[in-house]
Amino acid sequence: MGPKEQRMREYMKFYIDGEWVDPVTPKSMDVINPATEAVSGHISAGSAADVDKAVAAARKAFETYSQTTREERIDLLQRVLAEYQKRFPDVAAAITEEMGAPVSLAQRAQAPIGMAHIATGIEVLKNYKFEEDRGPTRIVKEPIGVCGLITPWNWPINQIACKVVPALATGCTMVLKPSEESPYSAIIWAEVMHAAGVPKGVFNLVNGTGPEVGAAISSHPGIDMVSFTGSTRAGVEVAKAAAATVKRVAQELGGKSPNIILDDADFKSAVGGGVRTVMNNSGQSCNAPTRMLVPSKRMDEAIAIAKEAAESTTVGDPNGNAQLGPVVNKTQWEKIQGLIQAGIDEGATLVAGGVGRPEGLDKGYYVKPTVFANVTNDMTIAKQEIFGPVVSILGYETVDQAVEIGNDTEYGLAAYISGTDMNKVRAVASKLRAGQVSINGGGGDMTAPFGGYKMSGNGREWGDHGFTEYLELKAVLGYTPKQAAE
Repeated sequence: MGPKEQRMREYMKFYIDGEWVDPVTPKSMDVINPATEAVSGHISAGSAADVDKAVAAARKAFETYSQTTREERIDLLQRVLAEYQKRFPDVAAAITEEMGAPVSLAQRAQAPIGMAHIATGIEVLKNYKFEEDRGPTRIVKEPIGVCGLITPWNWPINQIACKVVPALATGCTMVLKPSEESPYSAIIWAEVMHAAGVPKGVFNLVNGTGPEVGAAISSHPGIDMVSFTGSTRAGVEVAKAAAATVKRVAQELGGKSPNIILDDADFKSAVGGGVRTVMNNSGQSCNAPTRMLVPSKRMDEAIAIAKEAAESTTVGDPNGNAQLGPVVNKTQWEKIQGLIQAGIDEGATLVAGGVGRPEGLDKGYYVKPTVFANVTNDMTIAKQEIFGPVVSILGYETVDQAVEIGNDTEYGLAAYISGTDMNKVRAVASKLRAGQVSINGGGGDMTAPFGGYKMSGNGREWGDHGFTEYLELKAVLGYTPKQAAE
């Protein structure tokens, strides 16, 4: 055993009704470390029978948990926050091992954002209006019921926290299916829930695959809403499976976000920063600014800056000092390689990177930081979500054309604009069809709604807007007799 090798992780139980239980039918799944391509541990693959058990526990718990007071739920979330802080180093280490985030990224972003969602949830809950009176009518927001939460591997704790926290805050109970690619951090999250004293049955975790466990959750008559984050393709399947039981479906799906750099922008920082933002997390962020739009007459300038930014990005062992770790698995690696090849075949200018592993790395799912220029919006690399460290630079003649190209996508998750004339920048922002528009690198607002237009999904997460999906609306007519209301 080398100095860096860790013990094999064995997580064969599910967390149902407040305890760790064996699956109904034992079936083991390997978990692969993407940096070494070696098996790092095992989890159990669940089935519809395990989901049935979890839903039964959640339904029973909902009867009492839905009746808790705001103060009781604030107290519970504060205990969750305290327990999460204790396990912070474990969460960060798990994320590095399961999906390859460099240690610095895991410790500075991946693990802290879980804490930030809990803290934000507490603050929102303190002042959230669950009821309002309009004349004689009282309008009440009540917990929707049992929630099915299906989360991805790219920001594993972020997506667990931004679903579990509002569900807990609003009085819902839940069944979580984390990604089978990143199950370790989810298990630690479940241990945090248990240590914090979340009442039994309120939070349940069942591991497994989308086609098996995800489908069972989506179609389950005992689940009142399903919140899914992942690919658009899988999100469509979730919605279809959910349709027969008329449950609410909240989806946060893919993106192909435009990054419009206006002529008066600080070009060096906007182009270089745009490339580095895509490279972060090895390009595995649904809101990454993967289509950079620059004035055509400045394409050569953009190429030089982007080339330097990409080539100065270090790739390697996530336990070392590299800025980029591997992508999550072999399937993703092969998909990204195919898309890079498509960019070359379709005639885009390869500015940096390309196919194959970076120099000196003969094992692990590493991708070269890649930049294409002179891309047109009809090319595969401009249309498909690559989900790897690949930037496409497109030229535009006028600002109106930049907006048109920016909106010419089936997605609408995010958009980015750089420029110094704020009136012009805000005018562009108002025309972009996207759920989040970031101006001059603005970001970091934990209460800003996150979600997309078009095929990027339905619904919003984060902050007070994230509570909405977990609440039903009730109108109580005649609540206040007419005379008293006047």
